Amino acid sequence: MSTAADFSQDTGWVWLGKAVAILVFLLVSVLIAIWFERRVIARMQTRPGPNVHGPFGLLQSLADAMKLLLKEDITVKGADRVVYLAAPMVAVFASLLTFAVIPFGPAVRLPFTDIVTPLQLTDLPVAVLYVLAVTSIGVYGIVLGGWSSGSTYPLLGAVRSAAQVISYELAMGLALVGVFIVAGSMSTSEIVASQERVWWAVVLLPSFVIYVVSMVGETNRAPFDLPEAEGELVGGFHTEYSSMKFAWFFLAEYINMINVSAVATTLFLGGWRAPWPLSAINDGMFNEGWWPVLWFLAKLWLLIFFFVWLRGTLLRLRYDQFMSLGWKVLIPVSLVWLVAVAIVQGVRQFAQLDLMTTLLWIGGVFVVATAAYFLVPSRAPREEPEAEPAAFDAFAGGYPVPPLPGQELPASPRRPIAGDAVVRSGGEDDV
Repeated sequence: MSTAADFSQDTGWVWLGKAVAILVFLLVSVLIAIWFERRVIARMQTRPGPNVHGPFGLLQSLADAMKLLLKEDITVKGADRVVYLAAPMVAVFASLLTFAVIPFGPAVRLPFTDIVTPLQLTDLPVAVLYVLAVTSIGVYGIVLGGWSSGSTYPLLGAVRSAAQVISYELAMGLALVGVFIVAGSMSTSEIVASQERVWWAVVLLPSFVIYVVSMVGETNRAPFDLPEAEGELVGGFHTEYSSMKFAWFFLAEYINMINVSAVATTLFLGGWRAPWPLSAINDGMFNEGWWPVLWFLAKLWLLIFFFVWLRGTLLRLRYDQFMSLGWKVLIPVSLVWLVAVAIVQGVRQFAQLDLMTTLLWIGGVFVVATAAYFLVPSRAPREEPEAEPAAFDAFAGGYPVPPLPGQELPASPRRPIAGDAVVRSGGEDDV
């Protein structure tokens, strides 16, 4: 029996209404997320946050948006104008596409009508691959914006962003493959339905941890905000952007933060399903109608709070530390865990073993082994004797060049000038 969402009663007006509702939800959520982040970090750092404009400062985000709208719009003279203007729009439009396949809840009857429709715009047999595809397109906005600005710092930020997305999207994709294997589907509605008994974050705990780390790197959020590191790159890829062009990049970053949180909620945290105690008491009451939308939003904002918590707690990593974490830790660990999940799922199909118990045992062993890897001190590298500095000829290429590390200039062959010797000897006598 198929557990996919049924869109047979949807009409053009229903699709349009859902699309507009998703757009309004994302824009309002960004305004709330900006206010929420400033208030939470202010409380963590024992200082006042926005508290003047509106009750509890709720209108501060709207005031900031109006400021960016009315600010002077500057276009860099040396920029590639077409690409320079298109880059922020690419970033925003790609971020708006993800929620098309995210289920907010089960099928409900629309008010004042007889239409029963899922609280989801659409679904696909490969919906999660669609999400990965559109998030990959979003990085083109950052890369093109940095390249087209015609400046050094934006270009460095764009290159960093490309390397960052490639590195962490691999780990993210491998973390999601474990969900595909266990759930038996890549449809978002079917994955939510497969978590009726247990959330995949519990059974596939290593995959969930890898996804959470990867989603922070994927969205360029602290401590992984290296493409826009103000201490190193002024502002990174958006250094040369102002007014609404900068606001589009800012909007895309927060929408992407909401997107990856929604994907984590859908694939690992049961989606719109109620938490275990409530679903066990009365599954029909808490998982039907409009109640599931509240569960979905609660899980979504819990993950957004996690983003804010990281930003207010951790320092930015060095770039070499960041890349080592992606290539030397997350990707190898993802591959090993994925092989273990595949073996268990294959054995389970023939031996009729309980999936949850088996994966919990493997996950426990896996977590212990990973902790041991980090806790056991590594052997200090053996110190090699310092080599003698190599002879260096500054004029070997026909023109003078400075010495590199490990090279020394030879002593000057010219004789000291008599006047210099007199000055030096006189200075020593004076002392």
